[in-house]
Amino acid sequence: MGQGHLQQDELWDILILGGGPAGLTAGLYAARGDMRALLLEKLVAGGQAATTEWIENYPGFPEGISGPELAQKMEEQAVRFGLQVAHEEVQGLEVVEGDPRSFRVRTDRGVHQALAVILALGADWRELGVPGEEEFRGRGVSYCATCDGPFFRDQEVLVVGGGDTAVEEGIYLAKFARKVHIVHRRDRLRASALIQKRAFENPKVDFIWSTVVESIEGSQQVEKVRLKDLKTGNSWEKDCAGVFIFVGTTPNTQFLAGIVEMDERGYILTDEDMRTSVDGIFACGDARKKLLRQVITACGEGATAAFAAQQYVEKLKGTAYE
Repeated sequence: MGQGHLQQDELWDILILGGGPAGLTAGLYAARGDMRALLLEKLVAGGQAATTEWIENYPGFPEGISGPELAQKMEEQAVRFGLQVAHEEVQGLEVVEGDPRSFRVRTDRGVHQALAVILALGADWRELGVPGEEEFRGRGVSYCATCDGPFFRDQEVLVVGGGDTAVEEGIYLAKFARKVHIVHRRDRLRASALIQKRAFENPKVDFIWSTVVESIEGSQQVEKVRLKDLKTGNSWEKDCAGVFIFVGTTPNTQFLAGIVEMDERGYILTDEDMRTSVDGIFACGDARKKLLRQVITACGEGATAAFAAQQYVEKLKGTAYE
């Protein structure tokens, strides 16, 4: 959608890396600002929002809207205003010195060059790092309830985590599973009050407090987990068919090491106008260091990043409005 034929030697005004809500909003604003903008996304547009069953805190949808539908509408709107979209995986970014200076982005399908870059790279689910997690990925271990929940109909599953996402996904899984056990390392949840209330009222959801997963075990599929009570130090086994892990995220910024400033966890540092430590590179969305990671904050940052990038490009081209 919105791809056409891309010339590899073409110089774009703005390259947007990532097609989640931040990247799509940046694309919308860049295209409406008459910028020649190309968005690169390795998978389907929407990022984590596209794997979220229901979003009910995005303004304008009083009854809520499914994540995939919201993502599709965002992409359609951006493409309608002229955003180009290519499904390619970004592998590297480098500065090309010259007059004007530009940026070269290498993907699995070629190279693209632009006067400015917007990093909307998003984040992936963080792993627990316990024995069995990698071995049983896709065979009982999952990071997406919307994707895999229906496979666990009438079975017992564990959800690991205590934030909004973990509890919301636990409630969703209760539509299919016989029982959902939410395992949290603390003795109270971090999720918002409304989400907690829904979980506590759901008869198919219960909680295992002050506990961590030590290992995930089975033969061909997940069959059980070994848990450890952090207060008593006791370990025990619990049978289950699936383990859904929601313990935070890791930004998709590995290839940026040494290019832009990041914190110790790999989140990109920016100022309030989404400018990074490198002139001409901007960042927005879940890969940026910030307080709140939600669709609405990603969209606001995407709009700001696009406007700041537009000003930067227009100044380079001598077309800035004074």
